Amino acid sequence: MTAPVPAAQSLTQLRTAFLTQLPELRQQIEAAWLGMIDSGWSPEAMQDVQYRAHRLAGSAFTLGYQSLGRAARELELALAFKEWTAPPQDDDKERLKNLFSELLQQITHPCLDGSMGEEELIASLKATESLQSTRANRLVFLVEDDPEQAEELAVQIRYFGYQVQILTRLEQLGKALQVITPAAILMDLIFPEGDSAGIEAIQQMRSVLPAQVPVIFVSVRDDFQARLQAVRAGGQAYFTKPVNIGALIDALDRMTLGEEPLPYRVLIVDDSPVQANFSAMHLKKAGMETYIVTTPLDVLQALNDFNPDLILLDLYMPECSGFELAQSIRQIETFISIPIVYLSAETDREVQLEAVGIGGDDFLTKPIKPDHLIASIRSRVERYRQMRNLMVRDSLTGLLNHTTIKERLSQELSRAIRYKIPLAFAMLDIDHFKQVNDTYGHSVGDRVLKNLARLLVNRLRTSDIVGRYGGEEFAIIFPNTSGNDAVQVLDEIRQNFSGIVHQGNSGQIFHVTFSAGIAAYPGSVTPANIGDAADRALYQAKAGGRNRVVLLSNP
Repeated sequence: MTAPVPAAQSLTQLRTAFLTQLPELRQQIEAAWLGMIDSGWSPEAMQDVQYRAHRLAGSAFTLGYQSLGRAARELELALAFKEWTAPPQDDDKERLKNLFSELLQQITHPCLDGSMGEEELIASLKATESLQSTRANRLVFLVEDDPEQAEELAVQIRYFGYQVQILTRLEQLGKALQVITPAAILMDLIFPEGDSAGIEAIQQMRSVLPAQVPVIFVSVRDDFQARLQAVRAGGQAYFTKPVNIGALIDALDRMTLGEEPLPYRVLIVDDSPVQANFSAMHLKKAGMETYIVTTPLDVLQALNDFNPDLILLDLYMPECSGFELAQSIRQIETFISIPIVYLSAETDREVQLEAVGIGGDDFLTKPIKPDHLIASIRSRVERYRQMRNLMVRDSLTGLLNHTTIKERLSQELSRAIRYKIPLAFAMLDIDHFKQVNDTYGHSVGDRVLKNLARLLVNRLRTSDIVGRYGGEEFAIIFPNTSGNDAVQVLDEIRQNFSGIVHQGNSGQIFHVTFSAGIAAYPGSVTPANIGDAADRALYQAKAGGRNRVVLLSNP
């Protein structure tokens, strides 16, 4: 695959286009502001100004114009601070006017943040990229002839970790496909060439379009004929405008991630290094990860460090038999359901049944053919993962549930203390979530929860552990991460989440924010300590005005 355009070149081109558009954007937002005043500060006119400030903030932050982005975001948030059922009071008007004046000043004299020039911004983007899940090819081509609508949608998609290349003419798609293969194509239907020109373009280039690239159609058309044509052209999804961003990201994730399941993890307990390494060799060839323990007394430490999917256990060992070890493991709640498969030379059927009856799940006899060993372990692990997924995952968001995230915190904190590495723990709470449910309904509230869950998973590292703590609360464990680094990562996610456009069932548009509290080790040395500290930090964030991240410096 041909390499993509270098980041510096792409940024320069995007910034040039943005600066070229700024005079027109200033005229538009000034006209909206004057219209708001002329209307007597009507809610509809105020929402129009808020919407334009929101769009400007997203573009400015994306391209590194931090001061301009902050000015636009402050005006947006001030207009969204409460539902203006009546014109603002004089104090509020004065504050809004000052914020608007500051925004005009920043538009007139836009500059890159002094601490983030071209090279620094590129480094920042690369750093952010490294914190995201290591998924391959997350580039999306957005083919839309209206640049304004295209940028609005692109900003929303980028919040979830996708890169978006906007193409405003149909002929650009073929040229772009010659340079790089995207993860997906978002195609509008209506172009100057006709009301079904997008569909016809996809049909014409099907012979050169890679089969693995899904096409998602987006259009104002909602008639059956358009949908039927889209299906016949190979479209895998169809969304009407305005697009429900949560549903669109669901479709993109489903079609583009294509993640391989994590390798099966097998803990081998055998006092014979030769036998243990023989089993490990064949399991590794099958793509599994293994951890060998030759001293039974070291098993508990290995369980916490390795977190296996299955234990392959010898029956007869010095110091501790396989019977005793299996019963000891079953007494630990965390590992009560983990599959234990005996691998032994014992051929007595009564002994084998006894072993399975007191903690084991299967009994394999040495010598065993490698294919039989691999098949037996694979089937056990697959069932275990399916069952464990039901037990440890929140049914709505797919994140770890309350009990499991607490268990993982205990494990990760123990590891951090043992190896003297940092660890951060964050508690998140969606601001005014009850108002979302009361205003738009619980089904819309559920979509907000899912959007935040998806954003967290997409923007964090695969090593970070995310859970739903309960209700509108979430928890994140950042292994090998300082408190300050966790604040930086989470604050960027907070800004992204506040910019996401959510939709009510009747098409209403609204924004939601979250507050977060962070505690860290060193500092807190027990799961209860670090949990309480993060909760206190979250309380401080709420008391300080919400929509912020607070690190508790003195647990």
